[in-house]
Amino acid sequence: MTRPPQEWLWTARYAHTVQQRFRWVEGVSLAVVFVLVHAVLWWLATTAPNQPLGDVTITYRRWVEVGRIDHSWVGVDSDWVYPVFALVPMAAAALGGTAAIATGWLALMVLLDAVACAVLWRFRAFGVRVVWWWLVFLLALGPIALGRIDTVATALALVGVAFVVTRPAVASALFTAAAWTKVWPAALVGVLVLLRRGHRGAVVTGALVVTGLIVLVDVLYGGAAHLLSFVTEQSDRALQIEAPLATPFMWAAALGAPGAGVYYNREILTFEVSGAGTHAAAALSTPLMAVLVVGGVLLALLAVRRGARRPEVAPILALLFVAALIAVNKVGSPQYVGWYAVPVVWGLVAGRPSARRFLPVAIGVLPLALLTQVVYPGFYDELLAVHTWTVFVLTVRNVLEVAVLVWAVVVLVRLARHSPGRRGWLSSGRSSGRSSEPASEPSVRRGADRGRMDA
Repeated sequence: MTRPPQEWLWTARYAHTVQQRFRWVEGVSLAVVFVLVHAVLWWLATTAPNQPLGDVTITYRRWVEVGRIDHSWVGVDSDWVYPVFALVPMAAAALGGTAAIATGWLALMVLLDAVACAVLWRFRAFGVRVVWWWLVFLLALGPIALGRIDTVATALALVGVAFVVTRPAVASALFTAAAWTKVWPAALVGVLVLLRRGHRGAVVTGALVVTGLIVLVDVLYGGAAHLLSFVTEQSDRALQIEAPLATPFMWAAALGAPGAGVYYNREILTFEVSGAGTHAAAALSTPLMAVLVVGGVLLALLAVRRGARRPEVAPILALLFVAALIAVNKVGSPQYVGWYAVPVVWGLVAGRPSARRFLPVAIGVLPLALLTQVVYPGFYDELLAVHTWTVFVLTVRNVLEVAVLVWAVVVLVRLARHSPGRRGWLSSGRSSGRSSEPASEPSVRRGADRGRMDA
């Protein structure tokens, strides 16, 4: 016996009402958790040992004060370690006065994170909103998640991920703005150029427009001579103690090997390792990174040529780039760990097969982030004193960083070796009926090909 139309209509309206109420509750829950997480991070940033806000209250503050008083701005009137756009959030944080720069900075970082959460809200993986994972990741990473310029670049890049499929020019523009803040997101622009078939013109246009505007303003203010100084400013630095390449030398220092130890580099304000072989290891960093990047590009292109889907290859290549920039870098700053959020979120929102593939990485970087917080700011003094247990914790963290890199390489190798031919891929995709769309709200989908980067 069939139901009358009125009963079907009532059932549909009731289901819609329940769904709307659930979304409202979910939205309120996210807002509450977002506030709680960032309240904890704010509290830790201002109370934890070893000055997690030291870069802001000392270094950033000094740069802004010199600019205001002497009218000599880093990146414009002198060489600088960061791209020139990084000046914008630093100056913005000091609008209420350099004495209150810490409060201004934290408020700005929370605002940027809120924008990123709002933009990523619609995306799901396994039926769960991806922003929940990001909030857990931020809490695991600790106060350093708010206390460095990297927070700005990461927030911009996360917003860019939301537009990769629908607005490649916007995604490219956001990645480029992030790269002019902290260099590493330039790798994400490279991924789009390589794998965004049919829309490379939009990708290049978005990058060129942002770059052109930044360069134009910098040149008009007389900063042309220092525009690219960030490329060479840190080229001569030695191994920072937290870098994975420095791990053997930290153990040498912990075990009392002659000549091995930790010293403070006053020119660039970092702690580095000394001892036999440290300079050779530091010199190995750049060529090793270049080999990994070039190899990753070749593997990604081969995988696509053999039929792998571009939307699934793109976040893997992005993760390889980011993991290489972290695992074989002679700089091992703790805030670098925050970079993982961008390729992981990208992988989780790129469709169900991609989300399944990225699940182990999404889980694995959580203890990696937590161990980073234990090292800094938690027990950084003990690490500087080369206590064996802190070196062990750092070693486990560094092994996890290398493991993420190895995972990305292995997955790309498998895709390059075992991907089906293009004809077989197309036919199997049609017969299976599986959607390649990102796991987002149905209301924001725009056509059957929304989830395809190669549409």
